[in-house]
Amino acid sequence: MRGFLASSTGVTCAAALALPLAPPAAANTTTTSAPPVTSPTARPETYAPGGTQSLPLAPLARDRAPGAAEQGLPRRDVRHFSLVGVVWDNPATELHGRVEVRTRATATGAWSGWRELETHNADHAADPGTPESTSGRVRGATAPLWVGESDGVEVRVRAADAPAAARTAPAAPRLPTGLRLELVDPGEDTPPPANRARTRAAQPAVLPALPARQKTKPHAGPRPRITTRRGWGADEKLRQKGFVYTKKIKAAFVHHSDTGNNYRCSQAPSVIRGIYRYHVRSMGWRDLGYNFLVDKCGNIYEGRAGGVSKPVLGAHTLGFNSNSMGIAVLGTYSSKKPSSAALKAIARLTAWKVGLYGMNPRGKTYLKSGGGNLYPKGRKVRLNVISGHRDGFATNCPGKKLYAKLGTARAKAAAYQRR
Repeated sequence: MRGFLASSTGVTCAAALALPLAPPAAANTTTTSAPPVTSPTARPETYAPGGTQSLPLAPLARDRAPGAAEQGLPRRDVRHFSLVGVVWDNPATELHGRVEVRTRATATGAWSGWRELETHNADHAADPGTPESTSGRVRGATAPLWVGESDGVEVRVRAADAPAAARTAPAAPRLPTGLRLELVDPGEDTPPPANRARTRAAQPAVLPALPARQKTKPHAGPRPRITTRRGWGADEKLRQKGFVYTKKIKAAFVHHSDTGNNYRCSQAPSVIRGIYRYHVRSMGWRDLGYNFLVDKCGNIYEGRAGGVSKPVLGAHTLGFNSNSMGIAVLGTYSSKKPSSAALKAIARLTAWKVGLYGMNPRGKTYLKSGGGNLYPKGRKVRLNVISGHRDGFATNCPGKKLYAKLGTARAKAAAYQRR
């Protein structure tokens, strides 16, 4: 389903401001699109604080052919970075194999052990056939990994062994063409404001009373405290201009960012800036894919630009981005349990946002598939209003441990709506 594109003029806002509680009328948006700010040939970009180093990988064995079965980058010194990922030319090509990196910490000079990047990342994407997915800028990519401030790196990419039935075929398994290592420096945190806003931002979430005009929506929970894009330091020049909207929010898909758990909550804005830059500069998306992000301390952050109360079309659940929103919990929750603070934040956020559209967090809804590996395009699928990514796409996301806690989030969200 195509979204509605609106002008970006006058939308920038300050961190943790009291944001609008009512959703807009999507039909009133205008169509004023700007061309992409970067082209596929504009790589690697000039490095600067808050930049990306894009390094081509090379065959590590005697096979020097494009797509060789083993590629990488020997240990080397690089400029400072904190987040790493691997990209390749064709987003439709899957990387069947292992991608591992090791990094050197700037503070200690110590090298980490080998860490694996998640290669099955195509399920986080714009829906097939949308302008974002067909822009010609999108690339295949691993999930990014947060490693902390580093100045050295080594990477190896190995193709999976061919299935036994295919070993008689003349061609060995190959890797995607155009493999590049992306080293992202998220830049410095924004300077503290001269007023008391920073002190207020450090306090627990504020649950403002609903204004009179919201009394017609008795089950919309109060808006939780949200750190806006300005609050986490988004560089608005990175993203494509304009905003794209869907019609309404009928469901929330919960994800884990799969960036690892090695971060402090004070670093969450840096992690988000790194993901944002990776999504836009490295993967070729118009903006950050998720609509909201939550850290392990329960702080909520605005994701894709367009207004936190509005039905912004994201790129988070391939095939089900229309009429939904995506919430990413920072971290990896395949074997680690999510914090109670993060679950509470999911509940508060969904109680408010889906409540604006009359949805019950413990209820079910129907969404039409835009295509994917679980449901064919056009099929109407019955889903939980609060679903996990794996409910709409065959994937491990949001991790076994987080997925198991979604029932708790649904119950809490319903309670916040006084159901």
